[in-house]
Amino acid sequence: MQLRNGFRSFIFIGLAVFVAIAPLCPAQARQRSAPNVANPNVKIRAVTAFVNLDRAQYQQQIADAVKMLHRAQIIFESRGYPVQTIRIATQPFPQYTQGMTTQQAVDFFKQLDALAQQQKFAMSIGPAMLNAGDSPAQADLLAEILSNTKSLNASLMVAGDDGVRWPAVGAAARVMKKLEEATEHSQGNFRFAAIALVPPVTPFFPAAYHTGFGHQFAVALESANLVAAAFKGTTDLAVARQRLTDSLASAAFDVQQHAGRVDQETGWTYMGIDLSPAPSKEASIGAAIEELTKEPVGMSGTMTAAATITAAIKDIKATHTGYNGLMLPVLEDPVLAQRWSEGRISIDSLLSYSAVCGTGLDTIPLPGDTTVEQLSLIIGDMATLAVKWHKPLSARLMPITGKGWGEATDFNDPFLVNATIQQLEKK
Repeated sequence: MQLRNGFRSFIFIGLAVFVAIAPLCPAQARQRSAPNVANPNVKIRAVTAFVNLDRAQYQQQIADAVKMLHRAQIIFESRGYPVQTIRIATQPFPQYTQGMTTQQAVDFFKQLDALAQQQKFAMSIGPAMLNAGDSPAQADLLAEILSNTKSLNASLMVAGDDGVRWPAVGAAARVMKKLEEATEHSQGNFRFAAIALVPPVTPFFPAAYHTGFGHQFAVALESANLVAAAFKGTTDLAVARQRLTDSLASAAFDVQQHAGRVDQETGWTYMGIDLSPAPSKEASIGAAIEELTKEPVGMSGTMTAAATITAAIKDIKATHTGYNGLMLPVLEDPVLAQRWSEGRISIDSLLSYSAVCGTGLDTIPLPGDTTVEQLSLIIGDMATLAVKWHKPLSARLMPITGKGWGEATDFNDPFLVNATIQQLEKK
């Protein structure tokens, strides 16, 4: 009798274990299992804190955020994930500059800029013209702020659920032209973007902002090398997609686990991860695409490779925030910069990739004689595409004073790669 009861218990336990693990097999089990060792091809581009800034107590608020960010950096790096930058983003700056003159606002942001440089964090002050009907004067103020500071980032919302906001499109173009003319090497536009349908708590700059109570954080990855490793040795799209899904999911859930620890230890709420595989000088997404297609970026197959990357990202059931698409920043990626210089990729081709899987127009070098009207047309194309497909897109355009078609840029920013300026397409 005891033997029979023991056998029944064994069967019951075995069935219970089977039922418990069956829903996780096979793909979900791969995604939910966290690796013991961090993937060496994955870095954390940014840990971004969202702060509801109050001018009366901003220094203490910044100190609290930096304390959390330093703790997050220690946790991530102790687990094998190097943290490239720590960042702070606020609510839209017009909300905490009400009642100030232009000079008072500029002086305040100069202090904030100095604090960011002293404590070595990046800072975004949020968008101008967040809502339809906001005054273009917000854009004029933003141009003055960014022209008079060295490290602050910001954006301008040019489209929302209500459609393209054409006054905002023109305002964004004027900001770009002002920053071209008023900042050294015209590099001010590296810190500004026209954004369309980009949601709050996006960790990537310069689009980052929030609209709530703050005291939150999000994570952005730098994982172009992981994409290249996943694509190495195969041209089979299904195999490439599954490899990328598996490896990126393992990293995402591991990072998310450590982010949960930051949440518990600091009391700051974890909002999610942007899985866009951001490139850098040392990690080229262009090289990853060419690993799969065996052709230069811009040739046939690029669209398919881009769609494969984005499909893999969407397969991962982590807590997402931000873009979660394919970023193709021309001046932040050596292979993309080379293909741009060769004329293999253009504004129109980058927009076509964005229709399927990209995140817009990012760090695009333009001739210095590009007019406000031409900039408006480019921004308008991006915004129209965002509204059509209801997806977050942005435009970070970089007209360069004194530079024309066929000339090389001469940026001295450590994150930028120089490239040859191409002729602006006729619009």
